[in-house]
Amino acid sequence: MSEAVNRFPLPAAAESSPGRRSRRLRPLQELGNRSLFLLSWAAPVLLVLLWEAFARAGVLSPQVLPAPSKVLQTAWNLIGQGRLLSDLGASLLRAAAGFVIGGSLGFVLGTLVGFSRLAEALFDRSVQMVRAVPFLAALPLVIVWFGVGEGGKVFLVSLGVLFPIYINTVLGIRQVDPKLLELGRVTGLSNWTLIRRIVLPGALPSILAGVRYALAVAWLALVIAETIAANTGIGSLAMDAREFLQTDVIVLTIVIYAGIGVVSDAIARLLERRLLAWHPNYAAKGK
Repeated sequence: MSEAVNRFPLPAAAESSPGRRSRRLRPLQELGNRSLFLLSWAAPVLLVLLWEAFARAGVLSPQVLPAPSKVLQTAWNLIGQGRLLSDLGASLLRAAAGFVIGGSLGFVLGTLVGFSRLAEALFDRSVQMVRAVPFLAALPLVIVWFGVGEGGKVFLVSLGVLFPIYINTVLGIRQVDPKLLELGRVTGLSNWTLIRRIVLPGALPSILAGVRYALAVAWLALVIAETIAANTGIGSLAMDAREFLQTDVIVLTIVIYAGIGVVSDAIARLLERRLLAWHPNYAAKGK
């Protein structure tokens, strides 16, 4: 009988053991954070190198898409003139002010609606109706209300930031496991302690996801505001460049927006790792 068994070896899938499979996956698991970080930048760096090569070879016209080296030289010239840093500072200040105002309102409204059905009946439908209005449709009315000053730009950014944080706060609060709430009540926790120790930490992953999305929406709203009714800012710089067909300046503003998006997303990820160090999924990412 044993000889018959030896004549017919088991298939490769049956021969493999958990130990062998783990050894095969070990090289992927042993990739450190630095290796993954470098790998994440491989595609953007390759794209920039190809862009530079095609531009130098004449495949890309300078009027259509100037080389990265030309865009970098333009940035240096604008810094020397003192305009780029002042416009960047104006845009960052507007975005920060709008994010703080809109984020605070979104979190407060989301917390109220998440905890109270009465608050949901009072606020949620109105919030959803305003959320459906496009920025461009609301812009003429905002200009009538605030003029072309700073108030209208900050208002548009606040409006854009409010909705992602509001929705994710409501969603996070209502997704907290009811068994945890029952356990807290059984152990004698007060309502405030229950909210502080169980509900808000449980909702924090969803809230921080809303923050990451709101950062992108803040820049989208600011671009719309600055390109139509502003004399300073990155959007205004792009509009002036369009009037004079300065493609290198237009590309530079796009690169700046992309860089700000990467930095803001990195800050949001850092907040996730710090505030969610207790969470097994986020703790694993930080290792």
